[in-house]
This record gives sequence, C-alpha cells and structure tokens, in this order.
Amino acid sequence: RKENIIMNEEKCCKGCGIKLQDENVLQEGYTVSLEQDYCQRCFRIKNYGDYQVVTKSNDEYIDILKQVGETKDLVLYIADLLNLEENFEEIRKYIPNKMILVLNKKDVLPKSVKEEKIINYFANMEIPFEKVIVISVEKNKNIDYLLKQIKLYQTSKDVYVVGHTNAGKSTLINKLISNYSDNNEELTISPLPATTLSTVKIELNDYLTLIDTPGLVDNGSIVNVVDKTVLKKISPRKEIKPKTYQIKKGQSILVDDLLRIDYVEGEKNSFTFYMSNDLKIRKIASRRMDLKEMGKTTHQMKFDEDLCINGLGFIKMVNQGTVDIYTYPNVTSYTRKNLI
Repeated sequence: RKENIIMNEEKCCKGCGIKLQDENVLQEGYTVSLEQDYCQRCFRIKNYGDYQVVTKSNDEYIDILKQVGETKDLVLYIADLLNLEENFEEIRKYIPNKMILVLNKKDVLPKSVKEEKIINYFANMEIPFEKVIVISVEKNKNIDYLLKQIKLYQTSKDVYVVGHTNAGKSTLINKLISNYSDNNEELTISPLPATTLSTVKIELNDYLTLIDTPGLVDNGSIVNVVDKTVLKKISPRKEIKPKTYQIKKGQSILVDDLLRIDYVEGEKNSFTFYMSNDLKIRKIASRRMDLKEMGKTTHQMKFDEDLCINGLGFIKMVNQGTVDIYTYPNVTSYTRKNLI
C-alpha cells in the first residue's frame, strides 16, 4: 500500500508534498516551471514570509492516516505540549502501528517543569505508546535520544510522522536532516495550519526515511479564526512566564480581546495562565460587556484541574468552582487533571 501514500512517481513540491503543475496559478501546486523543486506557495513562504491559507477537508488527511495504518511501519506522533489534544487515543482509530509519542516545545514551558513529571502524567493515562519522549526542536533537546529510540522501534526503513497542525512535525524533520543527514532538502514551515498538503518523503540516511504527513486540522482551535498578526502573538517563541491571579466569585479575567473567563461560583481560587508572554492578561470585576460575537461555554471545575483553551494554552486551577468561558464561536475548551 505504500505506493498509494507516497507520490514519488510524480514531480511533487519538496516543501509541502503537493503535485507540481504549471497550468493554473489559482490551483495548489502551481509553479512557473516544472523544473523547480517548490510550488509558488512554498517559495513565497520560504523567501518572503508570505503565508497563503489553504483550507482542506480533514477527510483527505484521515484517508492518508488510514493508509499509514495499513503498513507495519513505526509512527512518530508529534504533539504540542502547550496545546495538547483532548483525546490522544483517537489516533489509534486510524493507526494501530508501533507508535512513539513525541511531546514537542518543552522550551516554551517554564524550566521548573520537569520532563519526568510530564512523562509520568501520560503513563498514568495508560496510553498505548511504545515510548513517550519530551523534546524541544528549538533547543535541540533530546533529539539524539529520539533518534536512538527510532532505531530501536523501527520495523523498516520508513518511519511516518503524524500529528495535528502546528505541532512541529516538519520543523522536527528539518532538525533531523540538519543534525544527521547530508541531505540539503528542507520542508516548508509556517505558523499557519495546513502548510504540508501531501506526504513528503525525506531520505535521512541508508537506514532511515522519514515520511511527513499533512497535519490534522483541529476545527475547534483558535488558530483557525484569527488573522496572521494575532496568530504570531498567541504562538510563544520563548519560555512562558506564568501569571497567577487570586480570583473571587464575581471577578473575571480578560486575555486580550480573545478570551474572557467569569468566575461565577466557588470559593477563592488560584488561576495560573500558561499562555504566550505577548498576550495582555488582566483581572476585572465581572460586568456586562458586548459579547454578541462571542460563544459561551460553562465548565464545572474540580480540584486541581486545568482549563484548556484550544490553540491558546491552558489555565491551572486549584479549587473547584464554576467558570463561564467567552471566546470565538466554534473554539473549544476542555478540562483535565493538572499537567503541571
């Protein structure tokens, strides 16, 4: 089935994997010349930072994941530590293969957060992964260890890389190329979802070929509804400095104009925000505001739970209580046991 997944027989963009074509400038994969290695979209992203949003159905991506699941190859499942998925077992509906969970972007969490605690958190969830590894591509943390584990668990030369958009799949592959290969190819990366449009095959060396796959688009993420300027603002580029507020019933927290949290019921509580340092967070007295364009969700928080805002980060709470969340319609939120 691998020939159905990897489109090496046709000339494809080395940045995003889409089939190259020189006939329609409005269609994906357009290039001025089929002699080029990159489509015009990837060329402009690489050279000018000119991001062009592409909206594709998740059904196309899920079909690719199902085909990966029909192989026996090792799979790396990449996740963003700041914006972890609500249900990690969902990937198993499509891929039963041996799988390593790679938790990326440790560099944006405070240094005081120990990776052993994060690994134990997932061990207690009894998730069916061969290994859980915490890395930072940005700081080159545990990349050597990851490669050793890939060698240990791989079943063939091919290793697939999967995950949601913006988790850092292509960035990780570029780091592995830079560290361990003479290959001078580079995948296209950007802060926007759906940068990789099809599978891209990268031969790292004689014993390892990495196959990047398009990221699953989380329709409940805030990254789908904000513009490029706001997207850069909510995407942390350095270690987060947590902000803690003591909140009483009847008080609210504003996060820029993206999020409002009303504390509607409960004893005095502690809210610690793990979000980009570029966001302005402030405490106010709850009052009527113009919320016509905002969606509301109510959460009954238990002791020691996080409130996760999809694509924005999470809030660590200590006591039980009731909160109302106001943010963009279709942006989801959920609760979990404290990660930190």
